[in-house]
Amino acid sequence: MNGTQQGEQAKRWNSHAGRAWAEMQGLLDGMFAEVEKVLVATVSGRRVLDVGCGTGGTTLAVARAIGGEAECVGVDISEAVVEFARGRAEREGVRAEFVRADAQEYGFEAGRFDMVVSRFGVMFFEDPVRAFANLRGAVRDGGELACVVWRAAEENPFMTTAERAAAPLLELPERVPDAPGQFGFADRERVRGILEESGWSDIDISPVDIPCAIPEPDLLRYLRRMGPVGLALQGLDEQTRDRVIETVRPAFDPFVRDGEVRYTAACWLVRAASKAAK
Repeated sequence: MNGTQQGEQAKRWNSHAGRAWAEMQGLLDGMFAEVEKVLVATVSGRRVLDVGCGTGGTTLAVARAIGGEAECVGVDISEAVVEFARGRAEREGVRAEFVRADAQEYGFEAGRFDMVVSRFGVMFFEDPVRAFANLRGAVRDGGELACVVWRAAEENPFMTTAERAAAPLLELPERVPDAPGQFGFADRERVRGILEESGWSDIDISPVDIPCAIPEPDLLRYLRRMGPVGLALQGLDEQTRDRVIETVRPAFDPFVRDGEVRYTAACWLVRAASKAAK
């Protein structure tokens, strides 16, 4: 990995993308509530590292599930979300530590954690083998890994509806297969290879289909702030932004039912174990 590539990820998550996640915390945590439950159900041990922790929802949910003996740490490259997570933990009275760092490079204490978890936070590494080797070093012998990541874009039409509808009006970046990004871990065998090469064992990558929803009145706010379209709108004048949203919004009608926007998140539940070399 070169410094320029890593700088691109840091720049992205310390500009609009990071601020949007912080500002949309309530909506996003509600949307991904069922994803959180899937991860919390996997937790074992009391010392847990949450990678790509965002605004801290999963970290705090894990800490609550473990109870008073929990030692939970969230790590994220975005200053905006880490600052939000720290304030949130204090407000909610949950003990957890949040670190702003690149989990690919950060010097974690060797063997400190019983488990690494992540909700959509591990698909952005520029050098995933190096990153997962670093995470393995942070886990004790016999410790575990559990991550939820997206399957293919074709299986997740909700997540690509906005960009398809906006394509005649906006120049949007092409989604490159296997590149760092939302669908970077869509290829199950590639993910298995990354974990094997980085020293993880007992690998299991299972499909999970998770129901997600947001209130229909929040859809416009979501479209204006999130995803490739939300990012592209930030550089446009108000009239053009409104025209794009007017074009995009009807494309989501198939997802609207009974006052909610509902879709199924087609994901992989990735699990593995850390075992000392013999």
